[in-house]
Amino acid sequence: MLASLRALRALVLLLGFYLLSLLVLAALAGLDISLLEYVHGYAAFKLVGLSVLLAVPVVRGLFMLRTPKGEDPPGIEVTEADEPRLWALVRELAAEAGTRAPDRVLLTPEVNASVREEPRLLGLLPGPRRLTLGVPLLTGLSEAQVRAILGHEYGHFTGGDTRLSVLVVRGRVQIGRVVGRFHESARKKAAEEHARQERAAAKRIAKGKQPRAIDTAHAGATYRAMAWLYTQYGKLYLRASLSTARAQEYAADRTAARVAGRDATASALREVAVLANRHEFYLASYATIGLSAGSMPPRGEFFGGFGRLLAAREEQLASMRAELPTEETSPYDSHPPIAERVRRIEELPADGRPADAGGPALALLTDPARTLALLEDAALVESALALPRAADWPALLDATMAEGLASGRTPLQQALGEYTGQPPTLEALLKLVDDGRLWQVAERMPRSEEASAATGRAFREFARPRLVRSLRTMVLAELSARSLLRWEFSWSRPAAVRLPALTVDPEADPDAVLDAALSAAVADRPDTAPLRALLERAAPHPV
Repeated sequence: MLASLRALRALVLLLGFYLLSLLVLAALAGLDISLLEYVHGYAAFKLVGLSVLLAVPVVRGLFMLRTPKGEDPPGIEVTEADEPRLWALVRELAAEAGTRAPDRVLLTPEVNASVREEPRLLGLLPGPRRLTLGVPLLTGLSEAQVRAILGHEYGHFTGGDTRLSVLVVRGRVQIGRVVGRFHESARKKAAEEHARQERAAAKRIAKGKQPRAIDTAHAGATYRAMAWLYTQYGKLYLRASLSTARAQEYAADRTAARVAGRDATASALREVAVLANRHEFYLASYATIGLSAGSMPPRGEFFGGFGRLLAAREEQLASMRAELPTEETSPYDSHPPIAERVRRIEELPADGRPADAGGPALALLTDPARTLALLEDAALVESALALPRAADWPALLDATMAEGLASGRTPLQQALGEYTGQPPTLEALLKLVDDGRLWQVAERMPRSEEASAATGRAFREFARPRLVRSLRTMVLAELSARSLLRWEFSWSRPAAVRLPALTVDPEADPDAVLDAALSAAVADRPDTAPLRALLERAAPHPV
């Protein structure tokens, strides 16, 4: 669809909102005029008052004159003096795409890039342009792939998408405001009705009568009906405008292939899907693991560690690139499926331009380490920035695991505390095991429906695996409290615990030795002696 036709479609959708609103106002006025012939007095006043209340959100939505300005996302703005190589690429690609370069470049912590324009007169006149570029993209992409990403974003400039978005956004905001105001009025009406019925119930109770159940299901029904009407048009508006947006994405991909090459564009699309997945994993499994222990990664490593993870998991990433996401997209998704976009690009004729030319994209930054540190200041909340920094990643892991073991409570500890009414220590548990009361404690642990119906030996078989896991955690917490536990940090696999030597045999596997002792402690005929011996051997003082 040509830019002019897309603009016409957006204008028609926006005009449809105004037409719907005028029809609603006309219907309210016509209904009042018709009914006032038969309704008089106070009833007529209420009828007109209701119509006015329904008309106010509609009128306010009609006369929203300004489209809200978009705020900058968290990030750092870089000038040409700050990042000359990056800005040179930004200007070079703008010239190749045949469009005006952005006026501002903002580096963000997201796996994303976007462009925005603030045009005037509903998009008729151009305005300032902004490019946002995620530093994780620079971390994980080659320079050729970043050229493709920028080429795609410039495709939105050349296609007039950023100026067209003014019309689209205005319609979405106006419809959303009208729907929101109707829902707000409905909630207010329901609250008033709830309060009225509560007062009536209190009076009945004071008179010794049974109060009626409070029911506000019908309160505000008229407002909800009006909200439903505009919501249905909003859904139509979104589906139509977002189908246009998907066509814009395909067109922008073709611009990317033209300025950066077919292979670089296809590989960039594949890589972005992988980076988004791995970045989410990195933030949850690495960058934020110390927050519970009140600790942060070293300065600059909160975002900087992402590159280390990518380098260590290259084999895993290669398999992820080969399998594009296949999940169905929502009809309200503005982007087509990645697999379809890649397929269309790869069907283009080969142009001989490689996908990995230019080396790592992070080299476009003058001082990547400094940028990563500044990005923390701009993107993280103050409470996180105020936390102490670990010396390195292994130290962060040690502190986090020690805090987790010290403060956590296993299901067995919870059951033990309920059973004894005392602090659920490892020593207290071992004494109960020696007294033959382990299974009475186990009965207090949460159980599945099947396990709850089991008795005798069947119950013990259901409970035993959970007992072993909980008891192991309690032993690890004891060793950690004695500063005898160490954790092996790795970028390529989950962290592993390293137990101290638990036997006099240097060839013995500590994990196997501990597993055998745990199994003995929860056997049908429990024996805590092996476990006590291991704990005594690990430290000079007994448990």
